[in-house]
Amino acid sequence: MGGCFSKPKPVELKIEVVLPEKDRKEELSASGKGSPRAYQGNGTARHFHAEERLPAPHPYPGAQDFMEAAVCHVKDLENGQMREVELGWGKVLLVKDNGEFHALGHKCPHYGAPLVKGVLSRGRVRCPWHGACFNISTGDLEDFPGLDSLHKFQVKIEKEKVYVRASKQALQLQRRTKVMATCISPSAGHSGSTNVLIVGAGAAGLVCAETLRQEGFSDRIVLCTLDRHLPYDRPKLSKSLDTQPEQLALRPKEFFRAHGIEVLTEAQVVTVDVRNKKAVFKDGFKLEYSKLLLAPGSSPKTLSCKGKEVENVFTIRTPEDANRVVRLARGRNAVVVGAGFLGMEVAAYLTEKAHSVSVVELEETPFRRLLGERVGRALMKMFENNRVKFYMQTEVLELRAQEGKLKEVVLKSSKVVRADVCVVGIGAVPATGFLRQSGIGLDSRGFIPVNKMMQTNVPGVFAAGDAVTFPLAWRNNRKVNIPHWQMAHAQGRVAAQNMLAQEAEISTVPYLWTAMFGKSLRYAGYGEGFDDVVIQGDLHELKFVAFYTKGDEVISVASMNYDPIVSKVAEVLASGRSIRKREVELFLLHSKTGDMSWLTGKGS
Repeated sequence: MGGCFSKPKPVELKIEVVLPEKDRKEELSASGKGSPRAYQGNGTARHFHAEERLPAPHPYPGAQDFMEAAVCHVKDLENGQMREVELGWGKVLLVKDNGEFHALGHKCPHYGAPLVKGVLSRGRVRCPWHGACFNISTGDLEDFPGLDSLHKFQVKIEKEKVYVRASKQALQLQRRTKVMATCISPSAGHSGSTNVLIVGAGAAGLVCAETLRQEGFSDRIVLCTLDRHLPYDRPKLSKSLDTQPEQLALRPKEFFRAHGIEVLTEAQVVTVDVRNKKAVFKDGFKLEYSKLLLAPGSSPKTLSCKGKEVENVFTIRTPEDANRVVRLARGRNAVVVGAGFLGMEVAAYLTEKAHSVSVVELEETPFRRLLGERVGRALMKMFENNRVKFYMQTEVLELRAQEGKLKEVVLKSSKVVRADVCVVGIGAVPATGFLRQSGIGLDSRGFIPVNKMMQTNVPGVFAAGDAVTFPLAWRNNRKVNIPHWQMAHAQGRVAAQNMLAQEAEISTVPYLWTAMFGKSLRYAGYGEGFDDVVIQGDLHELKFVAFYTKGDEVISVASMNYDPIVSKVAEVLASGRSIRKREVELFLLHSKTGDMSWLTGKGS
């Protein structure tokens, strides 16, 4: 198998980053171009029928309209260098690797990051913001997040000059959707059976469906979701609460029609009969399948205190939830319970909308289990400087109402906090209750255990996303649950490949991020159980990199304003190399420059 789904060989990592003319601000836009209005259900399960499908678009629209120009001299780039170059209508990422030049789209299709600031290694470039990887020979997406690949442009050398030839439209689009098979299944018009049923339309479900089509699968695919919307960018909900559903859509409805991916919205599977390969829906509808992917995600935990039934207390699960919170919080008092990713992102967003924002948390500092106390306190200070009030090491005792609507939050510490709206972000549980009598294995917490191929204990039944535990390859196959966007993408792809008997294994390095007050925190690895943190930079200035270690091994890294260090570490770990604590400590003793070239040495 190619890309990051094959077992990589330990190699030397070499990188030189050439910065573009000016830095770009990281956007919080959805991961696609402006999408048409999402398909909205009417309360019943609906199909996109075969006759509604549109012809698949050509992967290179406007391919006849090319331009060509010399962009540099062959000696302008050394091996391992990348540079943004102008090409008339737009820019191109020019890469020199092993003596060969490659020209690609210069922006990551996920959120538009400048790839020239990323990491070049092992024949691919890794995005500096969120870790997506693209093959420099083909432009294909090899690791996630995101759905689309890069355009690859023609390069030729004449008289020591490097020429690039590109379609004008490709230069403007900056993204390429892989060619997909057309659904030709004779059963497509029969609603009672399907070839592949996917339960859950988050990142895992959507990537599974797209991968099947990209790999040539032409039979029927049905994707079902509890949501009223087509698959959307759920992580953005807590970062930008007033974003409308159509702005969040990962693909427009025409995409699903064109590629024969049927979608059932507001459709709840209540039982799975693995013996007869049949799923039963809440309204009695039954659907037979040949292969099944379970990607139901998780359900947010709710408060169990006195007054939990009062109005204006929310979990952020849907665009409608997020939009309503913003409306209710504008100019009023907001309380957020929980100082994890969701809670802190919501608190940050509401500071410019609400009269006051308060955060209630059981731990001593925000993000303590993930980032440790020192980094957590630095982030907490940033929030306090933006008028957020913290109530730490306490819980909610009571929610008090006036005329049925929330007015006060009473804490176990005896504090009483004024509140017109409350957002609860205290974690989630796997949404797997419908599987309890199915024969599909669940662990004691309700997660679905899978192997490296995302296979459950039942042949032909796969699982991916927030609801699974899986063996993390570079942590000695430790069974873990990593409920993050990037991981769900990777698991959906591996599940699809193994539905097609390609024997792929999950091997991606976990990568996650958050954005608060215009600042982005990157994180790669799996740091549960870390016993020390080695920090370089200035926590007070929020310009730092933190290495989380267990024993002598670096198991994760986090940074702010230190790009592309997290992507660089992720690429080192993906190459099969370990990073030792003593390497980090020795470097900190001798270096004052902040240079990270020590990472390019051969591994231990």
